Amino acid sequence: MPPLTEPAVSELLQRARAGDAAARDALFVRCRNYVTVVARSQVESWMRPKIDASDIVQQTLLEAHRGLSRFAGDSEGEWLAWLRQILKHNTQDFIRRCRTEKRGGAREVSLDAGNSASNGHCVAEPSDGGATASQVLQEHEQEIALADAIAQLSADHQEVIMLRNLQRLPFEEIAQLMGRTRPAVQMLWTRAIRQLEQRMRE
Repeated sequence: MPPLTEPAVSELLQRARAGDAAARDALFVRCRNYVTVVARSQVESWMRPKIDASDIVQQTLLEAHRGLSRFAGDSEGEWLAWLRQILKHNTQDFIRRCRTEKRGGAREVSLDAGNSASNGHCVAEPSDGGATASQVLQEHEQEIALADAIAQLSADHQEVIMLRNLQRLPFEEIAQLMGRTRPAVQMLWTRAIRQLEQRMRE
């Protein structure tokens, strides 16, 4: 998580739009983890052999960098929503190409960017319905800090949070994907959430 002494995203955005190249670079560095986490939440397991989330992230940040002058908002929330819009478009393009190559048996991926109220938790236990994938990030008041905290976790902890909280898969399916037993996956998820909450407190 960025130190409290670092400029706010809204300040970096204002300076970047005024022509400050250093602020522009800092702005995109600050947002990279956020875009990465949202991108990974949208690329489901069956697509991973075909789609590399890092390619979508790179394309999204490149388009945002080139189109910065067209961004009309001022707040951090508007900026993140704009990045999500670019990311959504790029993800849909990648998925469309993937489905052209592989017909049938593909899980529908929800890219709905809803605007529900925040649930007040770092990462909540998914329920059978309600928020769609990636809304956990969209609803959180500290979206960038949450993404940075997820990025600091171990690979297994990141994976189980992505599958359970963002892709909303049942533990049985996660166990199959990760090659573990259901009890082992549930324990891994519990530890991952504890680690994430600890990092958020820090």
